[in-house]
Amino acid sequence: MSSVTRERKNVDALMAHGTIHPSEGGQYSFRVIGPCCRLFDREELPWPCSRLAWKSKEPSWRRIGSRFVADMAARRCPSYSVEILQPGYKPTKTVLTLFSCRFSSEMQEWWYSRHPNSKKDSNTFHKGSK
Repeated sequence: MSSVTRERKNVDALMAHGTIHPSEGGQYSFRVIGPCCRLFDREELPWPCSRLAWKSKEPSWRRIGSRFVADMAARRCPSYSVEILQPGYKPTKTVLTLFSCRFSSEMQEWWYSRHPNSKKDSNTFHKGSK
């Protein structure tokens, strides 16, 4: 028996706004609204809070650090705000993460950068986007 290995595609450019793409399995299509970052809201965490030095259950207003942090599960893959298109149904807007694709190192740095230069207005579009 031979094993089938599936390689992930490297992402070097953004999907253009308004373009329509099929899903991985072909069950539906989606129209791209725009790229987005999938964030995790720490205020939604149950007690105890998520910090290293907690000793007992603490209310949410005592939590330390940023409220919104990058979702670790989706950080290496592109996420887009999309409109799901299914025949016979009303289009549904949602956030879709393409886990079958991985960012190139340059693209990941641009998408989830913590460097001060990433906040400049000139850094709106990635160099490789069309």
